Amino acid sequence: MKIQETFTYRDIAEIPSLLEDFSSRAGSLARLALRSRDRAVYLVGRGSSGTATLFAKYIWETCAGTITNFIHPHSIFEAKRPLDFKGAAVWAFSQSGRSQDIVACLKRLMGWGARGVAVTNEADLKNNPLARLAGRHILLSGSKELPVAATKSFILQLWAVLWTAQAWSRCFRPADFKAAVKAAAAAVNEDYGGGELVRRVKRANMLGFVGRGAFNAVAEDSALKFREMAMAHALGYSAAEFLHGPVGAYTKKDLVFLFSPAAAVPEDIRRVMKALDERGTPYKVVLPPKGVKFPFNCIPVDIRMKLLALRLALAKGLDPDNPRGLKKVTPTF
Repeated sequence: MKIQETFTYRDIAEIPSLLEDFSSRAGSLARLALRSRDRAVYLVGRGSSGTATLFAKYIWETCAGTITNFIHPHSIFEAKRPLDFKGAAVWAFSQSGRSQDIVACLKRLMGWGARGVAVTNEADLKNNPLARLAGRHILLSGSKELPVAATKSFILQLWAVLWTAQAWSRCFRPADFKAAVKAAAAAVNEDYGGGELVRRVKRANMLGFVGRGAFNAVAEDSALKFREMAMAHALGYSAAEFLHGPVGAYTKKDLVFLFSPAAAVPEDIRRVMKALDERGTPYKVVLPPKGVKFPFNCIPVDIRMKLLALRLALAKGLDPDNPRGLKKVTPTF
């Protein structure tokens, strides 16, 4: 199977045009991007959508002055008495809008006084109970979800987060968004690392993905896609978390990807490099493409990793369009 023949590649190839389309509609965020009176929000999501909420926390707190809290549905369902969410803004991320536990969690929180925002990739409200419940719906795109690992929808969630920060605080330049779209188009057509990198990844017993700040979210979702598409033993970490023990599990037979937010590798990533050098563990520093500022350079780097996972799956003779352990709507509740 050629890479261009896969549904997964089709999903990824759509990304640049979908980013542009969302940008053309971003003006609507002024009325949809809800915060509480104290400029705080709560976030809930599962899987890739949960990882997108991690990106939101980093961006909204560092760039938009918005305190961002995580909700774990289990604690909400097991609460022995009602919690005070009166006036709280709860953002629920779900690509399909049909994740049962996310819908049920938001329903309970709204019953306790919260106001909801749904971030989904499902335009048909008949098939989107989360958007119907929330009443405020940020639609990622009009492109239907394909039954493959989340690629376009995850990156569109990151894009919605960036545009929301812009709506709240005007913290970015219009040129930053345009540069990111251009870099995304280049990444779609890039054979990152070539065949040699695919062979290195294929030989590795275990893969690690390490990032700092917003790149922590890229690391987490990259590892997820390598697990889903290529059945690889892959885990994502923040730089600090990696040094607090997990580094000890990595050997000369493994490979670790280190995400740098700039050409000048920051000190915390250099500490990880030093720790890996001491163990003799191979690693690859992933530098962002030139001309794209942080955090916008997370977008093309994430595309690189999605395509690398796809290429690895094909090299292993797997069908990336039918991941064994993945369903588009996962019944977790």
